Amino acid sequence: MTPEHVDVLIVGAGISGIAAAYYIQQIFTAQRHLNLRTYAIIEARDAIGGTWDLFHYPGIRSDSDMHTLGYAFYPWQNPKAIADGPAICAYVRETAAHFSIDRHIHFHHRLRRAAWDSDKARWEVIVEVGPAATPTIITCGFLYMCTGYYDYDQGYTPQWPGVEQFQGTIIHPQQWPEQLDYTGKRVVVIGSGATAVTIVPAMADQAAHVTMLQRSPTYIVSRPSEDRSAKWLQSHFPASIAHGLTRWKNILSGMYTYALARSRPALVRTAIVKMVRTELGPTYDVAKDFSPTYNPWDQRVCLVPDSDLFQAMKAGKASVVTDQIETFTATGLRLVSGKELPADIIITATGLTMRLMSGVELTVDGRHVDLGTSLTYKGLMISDVPNLAASFGYTNASWTLKCELIARYVARLLRYMDRHGYDVCLPARPAGVVGTRPAIDFTSGYVQRAVATLPRQGQKRPWRTYQNYVRDLFMMRYNRVSDGTLRFMRRQNYQSSTIR
Repeated sequence: MTPEHVDVLIVGAGISGIAAAYYIQQIFTAQRHLNLRTYAIIEARDAIGGTWDLFHYPGIRSDSDMHTLGYAFYPWQNPKAIADGPAICAYVRETAAHFSIDRHIHFHHRLRRAAWDSDKARWEVIVEVGPAATPTIITCGFLYMCTGYYDYDQGYTPQWPGVEQFQGTIIHPQQWPEQLDYTGKRVVVIGSGATAVTIVPAMADQAAHVTMLQRSPTYIVSRPSEDRSAKWLQSHFPASIAHGLTRWKNILSGMYTYALARSRPALVRTAIVKMVRTELGPTYDVAKDFSPTYNPWDQRVCLVPDSDLFQAMKAGKASVVTDQIETFTATGLRLVSGKELPADIIITATGLTMRLMSGVELTVDGRHVDLGTSLTYKGLMISDVPNLAASFGYTNASWTLKCELIARYVARLLRYMDRHGYDVCLPARPAGVVGTRPAIDFTSGYVQRAVATLPRQGQKRPWRTYQNYVRDLFMMRYNRVSDGTLRFMRRQNYQSSTIR
């Protein structure tokens, strides 16, 4: 049954939503004197898993190692460090069941609007329930958004000329048909990001040939699907110690690589291109197909496990073409260069449509909250919006690392408020503090298309968003909750004018 009121309402039952529930549940059980007692998760879909339940295209897998994409509180046990989507989805569901989090999830509950009422110091949330989308109201003291950052209903597809002429099948990976038979078919995958480099080798064994058509190259690196050092640690240390050592090894290694890429981009660029040349041989035109014009980590670097993309290319089962589409034709694509690409199936791996907080309509005492003009506080709260947090992972590392830090911080925040008798916490935007750049400072197309709708970040903390785990660890776990910026109030002393 839909709850009428909960102390904490979590929106989304994916990786971040289950992490949020775990840490909130921990403070409820460990601190029995707390007045906080209840929480619930609402999920628009009919299953746990979020991204990993939604996508079903061939080869779907993680692009981060599972020792960091997995939870710190429930270590990943599978030997595959780069895991497939079904295995990740099963792991998230197993985690929810193991900690009885699944008992708190309400499926087919789609959030539409959330209105903050200062007089009552609570959120009134409008939810559409079930197949009939019946409007239902839930109230909560604290709203915790764990909905990811993109539109689950549809991905991004450019408008190409001549699409209506094509007589084959066109598919976006986000709407992959379950019974698609591509055996012996000519397949063209449009795109060069993580989805494209995953689909191409996964389809190559059964398809007649798979071509990845890219407008411009992406940085692609290969790494083993199994972590040998992790296996060695597991054979020499107790499981918990081995997991902790592996996790920190991967965190620090990722931080070092990212820092090196930002400080010495030419060096890292040369190293990545050299690795690709080693994979494909000295005669391949690596400069054309695998040498981007931007610096490493201006956009996310793509990972291919066990060189699967390069192996498919060397076997003649797959190829990469760098060109632009002039028009679709009845039998494939004609490119600007004049080249024809025949195709039976065209896959538009052209990206996501960003939709922060599932597109919820937020109001505070009747005032519309414009995320595009707001500032992000510590990368998890929105300026001048009370009792609300949003989970958002790293762009340069594992999503879960940041989500767990946020979940632990929110748990600390709720415990602090309860102990001191506060009903409201508010990241108040100081006069004169302006947002100098988007909270997600990435040049990827899906980010740039949505940049006007993204919260901004300031020039220094707590209004600056850092892509640095260690820095965030100290800020969120060890710095004081009451930092002079976050305001705390009791309901009887709280006036709505505070946030206007």
